[in-house]
Amino acid sequence: MNIHPSIPRPLYLDRIVPFVGKSVIKVLTGQRRVGKSYLLFQLMRLIRERDKDAAIIYINKEDLSFASIKTAVDLNDYVLENKSTSGTTYVFIDEVQEIAGFESALRSLLLDHGLDLYCTGSNADLLSGDITGKLSGRAVEFRVYSLTYPEFLAFHQLEETAQSLEKYLKYGGLPYLKHLSLEDEIAFEYLKNIYSTIVFRDVINRYSVRNTSFLEQLVFFLASNTGSLFSAKKISDFLKSQKVNIASNQVQTYIQHLVNAFLIHQVKRYDIEGKRLFEIGEKYYFENLGIRNALWGYRLEDKGKIMENVVYNHLLAHNYVVHVGVSGDSEIDFMAEKNGEKVYIQVALTLNGEKTIEREFGNLRKVKDNYPKMVITMDEFSGNTYEGIMALDLRRFLTDKWSKA
Repeated sequence: MNIHPSIPRPLYLDRIVPFVGKSVIKVLTGQRRVGKSYLLFQLMRLIRERDKDAAIIYINKEDLSFASIKTAVDLNDYVLENKSTSGTTYVFIDEVQEIAGFESALRSLLLDHGLDLYCTGSNADLLSGDITGKLSGRAVEFRVYSLTYPEFLAFHQLEETAQSLEKYLKYGGLPYLKHLSLEDEIAFEYLKNIYSTIVFRDVINRYSVRNTSFLEQLVFFLASNTGSLFSAKKISDFLKSQKVNIASNQVQTYIQHLVNAFLIHQVKRYDIEGKRLFEIGEKYYFENLGIRNALWGYRLEDKGKIMENVVYNHLLAHNYVVHVGVSGDSEIDFMAEKNGEKVYIQVALTLNGEKTIEREFGNLRKVKDNYPKMVITMDEFSGNTYEGIMALDLRRFLTDKWSKA
């Protein structure tokens, strides 16, 4: 088969490659168009480089050529009919959630030691539930996100400058944008179409959503309040004040649909002293800022919210588990944890006064442990720490090596 040329993404390939040839299903999950298919192509190329005669089966459920594969039995039969009679056959299945009962076929095919299985999917409700349930112990999940800032620079062949960062904050990191002019009329039209596809296929169709008007209003509400602390009840109460009467449990259901489609991220609050998650009160960020800006507009007054969103996305892409930190009556924007290590982060548009400095650094000073703490801002600063707390400008944060530790 002809394997597409594409720009490598070592951030993911380095995690996946150690599992090549192992008897475990490799599952790549994430929002539509974040580049899961191209990661499959890159894996195929790596396999071909190791063995030019490697047998590869590629099934793309968005391609009508594979429309006949509708059920687990269809999938199982197709793979067994097309597998190599000697050596390993590498099986790649794109958008596997489109096949009814796919988990049964994957479990069965895994029993065949001549098969090495990979798949992608765009719905967390179906995939994560199966990975932790029916496929438990038999699959490993890799979450794929929109391009990081360094990836964006590589894809668009841009130098690292303030102007490049501005383009990234505005248009986001969907890989296909590299084929388009980074202009509002062109890029935003593409992003709006991707948004419509996600909402229609992965929310409205998947969950038989009837109140599509409310769903759209909810997305706009989350776009206008990116990074604000809300509960489903607070959102419901606000919408009632706008003459939109929706029960809080329905708000929560619709939010979960959007989370499952990887359109938005829900970030829970964590009590740093009590070491527990709060049951209510969350923040919401967009998986892709370009989609958020295409819907809501790229507004000067939202610059702080956009900064917060891009910092959160950067942490996720580097495999951190992220919560909003709560220490007494103070809030820390992000408490990020990986491999038992933590980092605490405050995000501020600018540190242009003593009160702002005291607020942003003061919240971090209240956290009584020795893990790294930093305030990220748009200000360029390369001086001393503030009582041991780093001040870091956004460009340095997004390009620094600290996050790869």
